[in-house]
Amino acid sequence: MSLDLLTPEFLIERDRNRCIDCQVCVRQCANEAHSLDEEEEKVVSKDEKCVACQRCVVMCPTHALSIRRFPLEFRENALWTGRTIKDIYKQAATGGILSTGMGNDKPYPIFWDHMLLNASQVTNPSIDPLREPMELKTFIGRKPEKLEFKDGKLATKLPPQMELDVPILFSAMSFGSISLNAHKSLARASQQEGTFWNTGEGGLHKDLYQYGKNTIVQVASGRFGVDPEYLNAGAAVEIKIGQGAKPGIGGHLPGEKVNWEVSQTRMIPEGTDAISPAPHHDIYSIEDLHQLIFSLKEATNYKKPVGVKIAAVHNVAAIASGIARAGADFITIDGFRGGTGSAPLRTRDSVGIPIELALAAVDTRLRDEGIRGLVSIISASSIRNSSDVVKAIALGADAVYIGTAALISLGCHMCQKCNTGKCNWGIATQDPNLTKRLNPEIGAQRAANLIRAWKHEIKEMLGGMGINALESLRGNRLMLRGVGLSDRDLNILGIKAAGE
Repeated sequence: MSLDLLTPEFLIERDRNRCIDCQVCVRQCANEAHSLDEEEEKVVSKDEKCVACQRCVVMCPTHALSIRRFPLEFRENALWTGRTIKDIYKQAATGGILSTGMGNDKPYPIFWDHMLLNASQVTNPSIDPLREPMELKTFIGRKPEKLEFKDGKLATKLPPQMELDVPILFSAMSFGSISLNAHKSLARASQQEGTFWNTGEGGLHKDLYQYGKNTIVQVASGRFGVDPEYLNAGAAVEIKIGQGAKPGIGGHLPGEKVNWEVSQTRMIPEGTDAISPAPHHDIYSIEDLHQLIFSLKEATNYKKPVGVKIAAVHNVAAIASGIARAGADFITIDGFRGGTGSAPLRTRDSVGIPIELALAAVDTRLRDEGIRGLVSIISASSIRNSSDVVKAIALGADAVYIGTAALISLGCHMCQKCNTGKCNWGIATQDPNLTKRLNPEIGAQRAANLIRAWKHEIKEMLGGMGINALESLRGNRLMLRGVGLSDRDLNILGIKAAGE
């Protein structure tokens, strides 16, 4: 056995003047970072097992605990950082790939933070959303080129649409990667706030069919849980081609997370790994995608919009154009900061492009080709607050998905260890002792509160722009100005610099 060269990532500090050795921290930590020393009759901690989920800190009745980064300093430099050195130590010890959870945490530019919104002053009066109507209703789906009326009534048959009271949906996160209680929380919150949640690629648990009117069912390469009942249970169908955290890579749910309920929902044997192939083995061209889209429309009697989810990659605009012409009703674009339950670290941090640039490029391409009305665009990844939502819509999105923000609203503390299945907050786990920590009624209320708060803020920002309907902001890049961006960045985003 070789010497382990790794030092702990975090240091657990226990104030002995406050600690009463009640063992709450012992019971709360799924990683077994705390234990009772029976000889000393005192609770002790193992720093190397801590992932900084902060569960013990929050639950400690005497506030005796604190967690900080381990103080050891490497003799690092700009190229060989401490993180780089630790990653090499891990791979030298294990011979395996580095796996991680959540989204890209590297310090790449965050373009949302380099865009500012316009505001009305004298010539274009602002609108007070508390006293005047403000329309946020959004329809996701293919729009007809023109509307025809007969005897004062609409004669044009409209394609199926998803109707949202607010332009925010909950992202695809599969049952298996997150708990059933997390799914229940998002489903109930969607129902309360007039929006939708996405099943992810793991099928739909039988207890959640009652929320079908607010559910988007996903069809991924593994086809887990997909049958006619599943397809017809939701309000829309989404074909998952790729996701931002791992473009070009399939999914992998370890067998230890495939309990009886997950196995029944995914239609696979209990305890077996659920592996999604990287490609769909029936899609090798736009024509093949066209065939699957219309097969799904046939299976749902043309009553539900069918969309396609892709990762933001270098030729995303051309890909989106092909998807629109293949008959998709909406396109979901997932940027490289998108979260995930588990991904190879190097892929997560090195593949794909920022959602802001991808979104602007797709909207521009579809408008230039005269086919923007054929599809709705949903922007996914790195939406942190209501102003990000507004900026995404001004860049061309019809609505946005939120995933990481939704999980944080449920209690996630971003320890980035979703891949271990030991989530102390009951979210990214199937351990029954942990999943019960997330009360779905409380979770639903917290997720609904987040949507409601953002809804109020969006109305305030629209009112400040002198806009009383979200439709007037969609793709209106004159409402954006760039700060600290290069001319090339501004050109791709299609916005002017601040002061112009």
